[in-house]
Amino acid sequence: MVPATTAIESDVSSARVPYAGIATRAVALVIDLAIVNAVFLVGAGVLGLVTSLVGDLRPDWLVAALAGTAWTLTVAIYFVLFWSVTGQTPGLRAMRLRVAAGDAGPPSLGRAFIRLVGLLLAIVPLFAGFIPVLFDRRRRGLQDYLAGTVVLYADRAQPRVGEAAGHEVATVGP
Repeated sequence: MVPATTAIESDVSSARVPYAGIATRAVALVIDLAIVNAVFLVGAGVLGLVTSLVGDLRPDWLVAALAGTAWTLTVAIYFVLFWSVTGQTPGLRAMRLRVAAGDAGPPSLGRAFIRLVGLLLAIVPLFAGFIPVLFDRRRRGLQDYLAGTVVLYADRAQPRVGEAAGHEVATVGP
C-alpha cells in the first residue's frame, strides 16, 4: 500500500508547469545579450576599420553618443523583432521557451516594445522586477505584467487561449 503523502508528492512532482521559471529565463537573457553584443561589436569593428581608412570622426563625444545610440537601437531591434515575429529570441529558443500574448501567439510589435521597456525597468533596480517570477502563479515579471505576456516552455502543454492572458477559462467535463 502506498502512503497518501507519497502519491500526492509523485503527482505534484510529475506536474509540468507550462510557465518558465527565473533560472531558464535568466540563462536565455544572458545568451541573448551575448549574441546582441557580439553582433554590435562586429558591426562597430567594421565601421571603425572603414572610418580609420577615410579619417576619424570628431569630436569624441559625438562618437560616444553615436555608439551608444547604435547599441540601444541594436538591442531594441533584436528583442522587439524576434519577440513580435516568432515569439522567441535565439536565447529563448536555446532554452526551449517562447513569449506569448493573451491569444497564445507572439506579441504584437507594440506589446513587444512595451515588454522591452518593462525589461529595462525590471533590470534597473538590481533586477527587482524579476522577483514576481518567484511568486506569481504564471511566473510573470514586470515586463510581462506591463505587456500582458507570459513566457512558456515551448515543448510542454500550453495553456488554453485566454488563460495565458490571465482570464479564467471554464472547463467542460471531469
